[in-house]
Parts: sequence; C-alpha cells; structure tokens
Amino acid sequence: MAAEIVNPRSDGTTDQDGGAEPLDSFDPAFALHRGGKMAVQATVPVRDKDDLSLAYTPGVARVCTAIAETPELVNDYTWKSNVVAVVTDGTAVLGLGDIGPQASLPVMEGKAILFKQFGGVDAVPIALDCTDVDDIVETVVRLAPSFGGVNLEDISAPRCFEIERRLQERLDIPVFHDDQHGTAVVTLAALRNAARLSGREIGQLRAVISGAGAAGVAIAKMLAEAGIGDVAVADRKGVVSAGREDLTPVKRELAGFTNKAGVTGSLEDALAGADVFIGVSGGTVPEDAVASMAEGAFVFAMANPDPEVHPDVAHKYAAVVATGRSDFPNQINNVLAFPGIFAGALQVRATRITEGMKIAAAEALASVVGDDLAADYVIPSPFDERVAPAVTAAVAAAARAEGVARR
Repeated sequence: MAAEIVNPRSDGTTDQDGGAEPLDSFDPAFALHRGGKMAVQATVPVRDKDDLSLAYTPGVARVCTAIAETPELVNDYTWKSNVVAVVTDGTAVLGLGDIGPQASLPVMEGKAILFKQFGGVDAVPIALDCTDVDDIVETVVRLAPSFGGVNLEDISAPRCFEIERRLQERLDIPVFHDDQHGTAVVTLAALRNAARLSGREIGQLRAVISGAGAAGVAIAKMLAEAGIGDVAVADRKGVVSAGREDLTPVKRELAGFTNKAGVTGSLEDALAGADVFIGVSGGTVPEDAVASMAEGAFVFAMANPDPEVHPDVAHKYAAVVATGRSDFPNQINNVLAFPGIFAGALQVRATRITEGMKIAAAEALASVVGDDLAADYVIPSPFDERVAPAVTAAVAAAARAEGVARR
C-alpha cells in the first residue's frame, strides 16, 4: 500500500508516523522532480580571460551596438530566435484546475523539456501571479523582446481566447495557445486518417464535440476550416445553437458556423446518427448514446484520466477509437504538434501561426502513418522520430506560402 502523504513541508519532507521523511523516498514522481527538471547550460566555453572578454565585456559591447543599430540582428546573435516563453497563470492546469502559478511550475517545466526533447526548441516556463486579462497581456508584451514565440498554457476559458487574440495583435512573433490549437491539430490528423481508413472524406462526416471550452472551440474551428461535413458542439446545457439565449460571445460565434443540421437538445440527442464523437470535456457518455451513432463511427474520447467513453465500450460500436491516454492505442497527444509547429515557425522567423500552418501541421502528422494505417494506428507515437521533422518542414513551407515568414 502506498504511504499516505500528510502535512507536506516546504523542504520536501512530510510528517508521517511522527517523523520527517522526504516525499521522494516513497514516490518516484517526487524523486524525479527534486531540484526541478531543467537547468540553463552555456553553449560557449569560458575557460580563460580571452573567452571571458568575448562572451562578456568588452566583446559583448560590439554585439550590443550592432543590434542597437540593426535590431533584426538580435535573431542571429542571441538565443531569441530559438526560445519560447511557456506562459501560464495556473488557472486550468491539466485536470487539476485552478491551482495557482507556483503549483503549475512542474507542468510548465515539463512542457519546456518536451519542446527541447521533441522539437529542439529551448523554452522557459513563466508562471504569472495575475489572472486579469489586461495584466497578463501587458506582462507578456513586456517580456516579449526576450523570446521568439509565446506558448500560452493552462489558462482558463473564456479568458484564454481574448488573451491570445490581443497578444497576436500586439506582437510580431508567434503566439499559440496549445490547449486550443495543439489539440485541434492532432485531432484533425487522426480524423483524416480514420476517414482514409474507412474510404471516406472529411466532408462526408458529421461530428459532435463534447465541450465548448478552449479545446472544443478550437477543434470545431479547425474541422470547419478543413471542410468537415458538419460539426455540432455541446456544453453542459446542450447543443450550442443560435436559438439559445445563454450563449457567451465565443459560443455565439461558434453557433454561427457549426450545427448546419440545426440539431437541438442534449449531447445524446446530437450523437444519434453522428459519424464522429470528440470528447474534450470529461464526464461519461451513456453507452446507448454511443450505440446510436452511425455504423463505422469514430470515437475520440480524450478526457484524462477517465475518457468520456471507455475504450471497451467504444469498441463495441466504433470502427476507430482514440483517447488522450498513453496506455491505449491512438493517443491524441499535443506533444505530436507543438514542438514541430514552433520549430517550423521559428525556423523561418514567422510573425504568427496561421490557420494554414496549423492545417499543414495536421496533414504532415497524418502523413507519417503512411501505409501502416490501421484501426489501432491512425496517429503516430510521440516517440516516432519522423514526427517533428515532418511537422517542422510543413509549417515552415506554409509560413512562406502565406507570407508570414521573414526568411
């Protein structure tokens, strides 16, 4: 039986059975995190006074002067062009919710090392002690000169939409809310391959999304951009439709381009005859609702750790099943998208990440599966070494084609 953690202390120990014992003496997660998961490492040696005079004063002054005279040189002579700020306010951390900036840091460190491991991109975790939209925007704008891109992370909806939009308007570097767009890119890639496996096109499918938060809204927009036949989104009160009077501005916009069929009622009502279920909300979908879907349906139940539809249930009715978990086939994992997307954007010094760049990322990700396509393999593993290079190249090419690349 695992030991119970009681009264954890700030020094990493806990009162247990009357004594102090390090948390990492019985929990490997604490052992891995002790001291943090990151460090700053120099890329040049400082072995003697000559090295010191080049890396710092007086040599550094010549570089500073050149950048002052020609600001774009900052991308060539500092790390700016290959470093991303991973910014959060700690209000929507994984499945933990609003746990605050300090408690979010282990997740932000994890995100940063994934950038490096899977995309070769340096990243710095920044946890902000503010939740006001204006404060977050102004803080990030003031930090931006140090970075080549901004990855917004674990910021609760609906504030995340406005924060991203305002930062995109004010900054000339990529700003990307991964909880929205990373999820959407990987979902679209998996859906393209599921459709290919069944001999259908995206345009022949009707999808239902459970959840109208950051991920649900972004997935709906991307599926619409990709030409989905129809997509309806359901929140806690039912299907988002123009006839509802309780919609937020974001949901009103959503109602404007979704639900062409005019479905009303509950999520379960919308699933009748649907080709695709996409879950990004948690909760449990009744088995009879899954059974009411069209023959050969796809179930992407991505809530963690408990999918909205357990795979054992989904496989009774669906031709393709995906989850957000690594212990089942077809994991919809953002790490398949964001490292390569940022690597591609930074490679060409893009001013922003466009819809076309995201679509290109999804297509490249789907293409990695190739001829190995199968019901239990519609999306590659995050550890497939072909993923990041394919996404990086596709995003860079799309940035140039759309005129947002500076090199």
